[in-house]
Amino acid sequence: MAHILAEECKELTKALAGLGGLGVEEKSVVAAMGRWRRRPETLAQFRKNFGGLFKADNGSFARVDLDYIHFLEFEYARFKNLTFQWAMHPWERDARWAHQVIHKGHSPTILVEIACTRSAAELLGARKAYHALFHHSLEEEVAYSISGSHVNFLVRLVSSYRYEGPHVHEEIAKSEAKALHNAIQKKTPENLIVNEDVVRILTTRSKSQLRVTFKFYKELFGKSIEEDLGDEPYIIDAVESINSAPVYFSKLINKALKDGADNDSKEALSRVILSRSDVDIEEIKEEYLKRHGTKLEDVLKKFTHGVYRDALVSFVEGK
Repeated sequence: MAHILAEECKELTKALAGLGGLGVEEKSVVAAMGRWRRRPETLAQFRKNFGGLFKADNGSFARVDLDYIHFLEFEYARFKNLTFQWAMHPWERDARWAHQVIHKGHSPTILVEIACTRSAAELLGARKAYHALFHHSLEEEVAYSISGSHVNFLVRLVSSYRYEGPHVHEEIAKSEAKALHNAIQKKTPENLIVNEDVVRILTTRSKSQLRVTFKFYKELFGKSIEEDLGDEPYIIDAVESINSAPVYFSKLINKALKDGADNDSKEALSRVILSRSDVDIEEIKEEYLKRHGTKLEDVLKKFTHGVYRDALVSFVEGK
């Protein structure tokens, strides 16, 4: 009996501790509710052993730790938020994600992601939705609510309406590859994001034109532009997401599933899988397998939990 009790407590502790992954194993919690009915001694043992959720209160009883309750609320909310966002129009979804950057302190790389991986019509739609929902233009909010040297770059990205046709100009691409290389070779931690050539090229040229520019960059200088940029904030996100959205998104997913991932990285998991499930999730799966040697579905099943896991896997598998 003691062994069974210990195993039951261990199972519930794992269900509520996240197992190092994302989400909660709701089925294990519900099962314990039924099994432990009229078994207060079992709950008492659980409270004693689960040091994360409970802590001693002068030895009289084990009370909940409010910080851990907040953590659990966040984990339980992952599926709720995913459900609401799935039901939204994509324009509204992007507008609300942008609003979280501006007013909730989420990473500005989300703005780069939206601006560089949506079509011109989709980005315009998100701007229209932002205007309708929050009574300000998106570009106005970015300009006046975000501080730092990267603001102008972000404003021009979210304001763009890129050409999406097939025509590219190779001589311009070669010239601008040289301009980008010149700027990168002279960069300091602050000046690349405000370099007018860099900002102009990355925020106005079509994605097809930029991919040719990046191709010439490597041919002319022997290294990819991504290699020369390193981890240059915002600029590298724009270049990578324009050059290959599936590669960029596979990196975001992998980062979200690593031990010690921060909240911004974890939030990207839902955002990427949800927003790309009808766009290029098959290409993302191929890139993930190529880069990490394992199927995306299998990694999600291992590192996420409960109905949140089931929903993510459903988006990825399409069934």
